[in-house]
Amino acid sequence: MWVAASFSGLIFAQQAPLPPGTSSPDAPTRAKQESASPLTEAESLIALQNWEGAQKRLLPWVSAHPADARALFDLGYIADAQNHPDAAVSSYRKSIDADPKMFEPRLSLGLLLAREDHLKEAEEQLNAAGNLLPNPPNPLAQAQVFRALARLERTSDPAAARAHLIMALRLGPEQPDDVLLTAEIATANDDDETAEEAYRRVLGKQPESSAATAGLVRLLLKQKKYSEAEPLLRSALGRDPDDPALNAQLASTLTYEGKNEEALALLEKLHALKPEDPAVGGMLADAYTQGGNPEKADPILVELLKESPNNPELLSARGDNLLKQHRYPEAITVLQAAVKLSPEDADDWMNLAIAAAQTQENQVVLDALSMRAKFADENAGSDFLRATAYDKLHQRKLAVEYYQKFLVVSAGKFPDQEWEAQHRLIALGKSN
Repeated sequence: MWVAASFSGLIFAQQAPLPPGTSSPDAPTRAKQESASPLTEAESLIALQNWEGAQKRLLPWVSAHPADARALFDLGYIADAQNHPDAAVSSYRKSIDADPKMFEPRLSLGLLLAREDHLKEAEEQLNAAGNLLPNPPNPLAQAQVFRALARLERTSDPAAARAHLIMALRLGPEQPDDVLLTAEIATANDDDETAEEAYRRVLGKQPESSAATAGLVRLLLKQKKYSEAEPLLRSALGRDPDDPALNAQLASTLTYEGKNEEALALLEKLHALKPEDPAVGGMLADAYTQGGNPEKADPILVELLKESPNNPELLSARGDNLLKQHRYPEAITVLQAAVKLSPEDADDWMNLAIAAAQTQENQVVLDALSMRAKFADENAGSDFLRATAYDKLHQRKLAVEYYQKFLVVSAGKFPDQEWEAQHRLIALGKSN
């Protein structure tokens, strides 16, 4: 299944602590002896989510104090809260430049960059925040840093993700999403037992969790427990019938169970809902091809290739599809493009050899088989194709050698080709 991955905005929604010195609306009034300033007034307004009022007080202050890291962070916080990411990033960076050891802008910038899918720099900023302390002390904000790092690392470095999650739990109580994060980290670490237990814990408390359902189903499919996966998916789809990931998983499950007609109907429905989704289109095209309807698959693959003309998987799929339709010259062109991009694909080299054999391009057959031999063992099919190619090129000695190899390996499995090989050996023997 072809998938794509990106972070949900929910995962890294703005959770940074309020600016240093900011009081929440229900907190005690700040000590009277502390002198008021535009900065403290602005931060009081930030606590009330009066973004416009806070900004009006901050802009003149920052104009007069351009290196005030705290004020610059406040401006970034306001822009972040109002969903102006570019302005927020700019202010956070200025705050960091003014005071590289200030915790809050590092955390906020890291969370914002993660939301925007700038993951490498997000990780850098969060790691920097993890080496700093909030002022005033704020263990929950520190825990946010380590949770965010754990989410970023959960697939790329599950061991580091696990360590960061443990650090977060030492700083504060378990959060609702921590069990799901534990499951995702365990899945990436191939710890199926821990992952399954965690996914089931999530579903025990939140049976409507699509993420936990999808994760558990992936494990069940990996373990070939299709009968357990199907009811989970049907239950989840009862709540969210148009969820593309769940529909795709159910289609895969039904295919594994041999319920091909139901799987095909589901994929057709899903493709109608999301015609631009390459994963869905690829699955539907594959279902058509495997179901004996390659002509239905071809328009889908053509459209997908318009969007991704250099995708070797799509080229491979279309080459195989054209081969099944006996459109051999087109198959050769497409498969040659596929192997140019992904030369280690032994199946593509074999398909190229088969297509070339049908068009009598015997040297292409031999070249393709020689390349295939670098990545896969010879078999009856490759021996027979070599034999017939050498035969048609009038290289009798090599043709005899490979016809004989084929007969040994085939051992009665391919009677039509064995009959042809035996008769060609007789003919070649007579011609010597």
